[in-house]
Parts: sequence; structure tokens; C-alpha cells
Amino acid sequence: MNGYGRQFIMHINLYQATYNKKTVKNKIVTACYPSLLNEHSMSHFIDICFNVCSMAKKVTYFRGACSAMRGNGTIFIADNDVKTRDLVSAFLRYQGYSIAEAEGDAPLFDTLQKNNIDIVIADLPYLQSIAPDFNERRSVLNPLMMLIGYGETRATELKLPASEMVFTLPKPLNLDELESLVMRAREYQSMKMYESDRSAQNQLLSTTMIGTSAPMRALFEMITKVAASNATVLIQGESGTGKELAARAIHQLSDRNAKNFVPVNCAAIPDDLLESELFGHVKGSFTGAYANRVGRFEMADKGTLFLDEIGDMKANLQVKLLRVLQNREFEPVGASKSQKVNVRIVAATNKNLEEMVISRDFREDLYYRLSVIPVTIPPLRERREDIPILIHTFLTRFNADKRHAVKGISRDALGILCTYEWPGNVRELENLVERLVILKGSGLIVPDDLPEKYHSGKLSYPEPVMAHVLPTDNPLPEGGICLNSAVNEFENNLIMLALARSGGNKKEAALLLNLKRTTLIEKLKKKNLAFSED
Repeated sequence: MNGYGRQFIMHINLYQATYNKKTVKNKIVTACYPSLLNEHSMSHFIDICFNVCSMAKKVTYFRGACSAMRGNGTIFIADNDVKTRDLVSAFLRYQGYSIAEAEGDAPLFDTLQKNNIDIVIADLPYLQSIAPDFNERRSVLNPLMMLIGYGETRATELKLPASEMVFTLPKPLNLDELESLVMRAREYQSMKMYESDRSAQNQLLSTTMIGTSAPMRALFEMITKVAASNATVLIQGESGTGKELAARAIHQLSDRNAKNFVPVNCAAIPDDLLESELFGHVKGSFTGAYANRVGRFEMADKGTLFLDEIGDMKANLQVKLLRVLQNREFEPVGASKSQKVNVRIVAATNKNLEEMVISRDFREDLYYRLSVIPVTIPPLRERREDIPILIHTFLTRFNADKRHAVKGISRDALGILCTYEWPGNVRELENLVERLVILKGSGLIVPDDLPEKYHSGKLSYPEPVMAHVLPTDNPLPEGGICLNSAVNEFENNLIMLALARSGGNKKEAALLLNLKRTTLIEKLKKKNLAFSED
């Protein structure tokens, strides 16, 4: 028997000694290749395999616990040494991994593409021979493809990208160490995929809902968590805070994003038409029903139904909505049969539903059905540090739409807007900026350009950032303050203000902050800050 065969038997003997010797036949032999052993030792090897089998329940439990690390990709093994390749293939197949090998004279990259390869295991000389083409083609095949090489050549001698994507092992090959590296490679891939998903989520949120303040960061975190479930969500917040934007973000980040997002404003549709709008109707069910009509619930099947202003829904419809939430089925108006529906409900209101429940204007059972996960949108007056970023975003948008050239807003005018209470929240600010762009046309917005009502604040010249990092009337609360959080939030605000003043130009923003451009970019990545000019 050769050295590799003895090593494989040593592993099996170790498992046999560690766990109970159960003799249930297993297909382990089919994963092993006769080329590993000579003919004289084959019968002995098969006896050991049959005696060890599945290595008792402990091994089954261990392999189940590790299955998450194996992923859905395939491991490609390439080695000119047939015995080594067969040993590695047999060992990893037995551990539960999907294995692919070169198919005759088929080109390497055709094999990689065909088999959804995410890890390549090969001897280092072989990796060296494919390095030039591999560097160019990995980004197309799989940017997260990991390389595990074994041999005497140092990894630094290989012209391969990103050292963290390459693991090496010395010879003679240790199978335990090999599997450990395979699991580390899968961990690395999972981490990078998670970071990529988080980056995509942050980008989506930053382009739909704008803000870097602590309340908005907490809201983004909540939306990300909520989107991963199918639970019913109740979004509460004042008018103009962006409740529909939050609902759309939940839908876009969920696994239902390929299906419809269907909004319904319950306050805008007359009561006698809302039932037909939601559930649809059949032909002849009432005067004017000349044809069958598909309702919003059916349109949102396998997607998300957004019920805005749910607090304005009448009692008779509240009962029918409750039935849909309980049974996941509805009846179109005039129909005799119920229809099953798979839809996620996201409701929103600017009213206090708890008070409406007490006054019996809203059903208590429906309230609890809707508020499985309550999400609250903060009003603009509670996140004033986001006002400069919002103003810059709206200026950029309306300058492009209206073909105007308003350069920005003066410090004094910005200070005035930061002290205003904003009863209409972000919608009011957006409307104000649009009006200013149209009337101003070009130049810089100054205090005289602002309508009179915005000059009524108590502070005429505030510090728009610092005043809201620490309260001006009591900079140190009785209960103390988290210094790290306050400093971090202040730094985030300064960075975003600098980007807003520079029009998103990172080089100019870095000069304003007396930082190197590369330092600013690193801070933006580390803090997950995104600046949008849309």
C-alpha cells in the first residue's frame, strides 16, 4: 500500500477508535478509488471501510453541523499525479463535498464554468502554469473563487491575485489540514457574500431614504432585519416622513422583490369602492360591474401589498381584512368561492392606532395582527443633522429637472432651516427646495430667499451639526452620554456636510476636512456611509 493509502486508513482507524464500532454498511467504498491501493491490500481496506461505515451517530451529527460550510458550489481538483488527485477526491467526497475533475482533454476554464466551481485545489506548479489566464478569467467565472495549492513552491512566487484568496499546504499532504482550509475558504466566501449583500442593502437604502443620523441608522438596521422575514409590518410616522419609501425598501430587500409591490391608499378611495379595489369583483355583482376585475390582493400575490392610511379603513372592511390575515384567503365581491393568496401585508398610518383601539374606532384584533413588527419613522425635527444632506440631494435633483443652476445654500440660510420645526417633515422640505430652485434660478440661496414663516425659529444662527449631536440646553444629560457614539456621530455629520458642500467631490471634501482623499474614502467604507447625488 502506498503512503496516501496508509494515511487514509489511518484516518478511518482513528474514527473507528474514537466512536462506537457500528457495522452498518455505507457507500463509503464507492467514494474511494482502487488506484490508491495495490491489489494485495484492497480486501483489507474494504473490511475497514465496512466496519467503520457512517462512524456512528456522533459523526452524523458532526457532519450535519458542518454542512453549512460546504455550500452549494463544487470543488475542482487538478493534479498531474493521479494518485494524489484520487486521494483528495475520495476524501472530500466522503466528507460530503461536491467534486469535479478534469474531463479528458477538456479545457480547464470550460470545466470551471460548466460545474459552478468555487474552490480549486491543485499542486502549486499546476497553479503556476494557469496563473496568467486565471488572473484574467476568474472575475468572469467567479470573483470569489478560492485557490488551495500544495507543494514546495512559495505562494509569493505565484502570480495570483489577492493573497487572501489563496491558501497553501506543504507536502506531504495532510488531509485534516486540507479540509480545514476548505472550510476556511467557504467561511471567507460567506463573509464576502454577506458584505456584498450588506453593501447592496446600504446602497439601496441610501438612495431611497436619505440620512446618516442615529435615528436613521437605527431605522435602516430595522428595515434590513424586517425584510428577511414574511411577518406583517405596521409603519407609523407623521405625514411626510417617508412611510411608503420604507415599505418599498422592505419589499426590495426581501425575497419577494421579483414580484409586485402594490400600494393602496385607503383614505383616497371612497368607502363603497375600496372593497372592490382590494378584493376585486365578478361580472354583474353590482350595478356597473360589466366585467370581472382583479383586486389588489390578487395583483400582489407572492409579492407585497402596502396599505397606506390603514387607520381610515371602515369597520366592515377591517373585518374582511382580518379574515385575509388569518386565513390567507379572500372572496371577490359577488363571488361564491374563496381564493387563496400568498401576500405580505405592510400597513402604514399617521394616526395613533392604540388610541383608536381604546376609542373603538379600530378593531383590537386587527391592530395586533398588523403590528407584528412595528416600525416607526422619525420626524425630521428629531434628525435635524440630516437636513443639509437632504437639501443638497433635492437641489441636485431639481437643478437637473428644471435646468436651473442653483449652486447651494448659504450657511445662514441653512442655519435657519435647521431650527425650523418642519411639521410637514421631509415632504415639506422637498417642496420648499423645489420652489427655491424655480424662483431663484441660479446662484446661492440666502436667508432673504426663504419664506417668512421659516424665520420664526428661536435661534437665528445655530450650528446645524453640533447643536444636534449634543443638546445645547444640556450638553451632558444627567444619565451621562456615550462619548464614542457622540464623537462617531459628530464625525459622520461632518463628513456628510463636507460632501454636501463639495457636491459629492471626495477630493474637495477631504480638503475641507484636512484629510487625505484616501483617508476619507476609507472612512466612508468603514462607516458604511453613502452619498447620493440623485
